[in-house]
Amino acid sequence: MKNILFVCIENSCRSQIAEGFAKMMAGDLFNVYSAGSRPSGVVNPTAINVMQEIGIDISKNDSKGFDDLPVKKFDRVITLGCGDQCPFVPADVHIDWKIPDPKGHDLEFFRSVRDLIKQHVQQLIQELT
Repeated sequence: MKNILFVCIENSCRSQIAEGFAKMMAGDLFNVYSAGSRPSGVVNPTAINVMQEIGIDISKNDSKGFDDLPVKKFDRVITLGCGDQCPFVPADVHIDWKIPDPKGHDLEFFRSVRDLIKQHVQQLIQELT
């Protein structure tokens, strides 16, 4: 089974949203994780809300770092715009989606980021299945 990791700086918005979409879309086809280079310790409440709007619950997720992951080698590591602040994580393939950070922005911006992440995750799942 393939291991997929989504990475952003705080593991509170973008990577949590991507993990939520991937788990919903891929079901049990992949092991899906998210982590942050400097985890905030909490999932952003607005990220939780915009995902709940479309029926995906990420409210029980934890903001975590790389040491908290049960897997150390991944088939795909997808960074979501954290640039140099995302450390190297061993993987067969590294991808950077360059997604803007919605933290501190209004609800509409969060929704647009959520929808952009959804499109990218759909494409990733199609490529891997």
